[in-house]
Amino acid sequence: MKNLDNGILFMLASALISALNGALTKMLTQEMPALEVVFFRNILGLFIILYALKHTPPKLTGGKIYLLFTRGLFGFMAMILFFYTIGTIPLGEAITLNKTSPFFVTILAFFLLGERLRMRTVIALLVGFSGVVLISKPFGMSFSFIHILGVLGGFFAAAAYTTIKKIKDIYDSRVIVLSFVTVGSFLPALLFMVAPYVDVPVSLEFLFPHFVLPNSLFIYLLIGFMALISTLSQWLLTKAYSAKNLSIVGVISYTNIPFAIGFGWLLGDAFPDILTFIGIALIVIGGVLVSRK
Repeated sequence: MKNLDNGILFMLASALISALNGALTKMLTQEMPALEVVFFRNILGLFIILYALKHTPPKLTGGKIYLLFTRGLFGFMAMILFFYTIGTIPLGEAITLNKTSPFFVTILAFFLLGERLRMRTVIALLVGFSGVVLISKPFGMSFSFIHILGVLGGFFAAAAYTTIKKIKDIYDSRVIVLSFVTVGSFLPALLFMVAPYVDVPVSLEFLFPHFVLPNSLFIYLLIGFMALISTLSQWLLTKAYSAKNLSIVGVISYTNIPFAIGFGWLLGDAFPDILTFIGIALIVIGGVLVSRK
């Protein structure tokens, strides 16, 4: 039970920080391509993690390097799709689409890790999903290609979280995050280099933008702050998904939605209506149900 409680606390902290990160991302994607935001966020996070590892070396022996790379690849795909939807559709709507990841986590944990899927967990997920629907409705969501990309980002996030479960006992959590920021720095750099030489459909242009160096000190400060808090969020997320049951921690991650709506309101979004508050309540109820002994 102690490991479970720690997982919930880590997830709550990660959800709050990642919602703030979403708000910063929304601001930055108005000034530069989403892939460039991903690149700067990860390259700075890479130096932060390397410093942390140098200060306190990892104790776990490691192994299964292919799974470590897979975690980084899935994490990069999840991030670029998430950042792109944040920059294209309203913040609350993008966060809502990304919150499909716990559903995919539950499915992947059931099929790949052999976790039991209790009726209480199923009910809690249904309650949480109902809350997601109510929260998304006020934004007038209409399903389009962008929304499909948002859901696909949720799937890749779930795949990354499930991979963490496979390697948490052989790799230090900082090393796992290191794999994410390393791949998330290398792949964008590669895409920037090939961008001038490829001709892609309009729907995929966000993956091959031309690199433009920011010329504003304020933008650099935002990038630095985002890199710092998002690296912290990734570490907390890794610790959370190292808990005993992925399904329970996944439900708690829904708290990211009300946090994001709050930050959106501070940035000028309309104040949430009654449907949104009911949706938030359903998400909290779902979390309480699945966390009961």
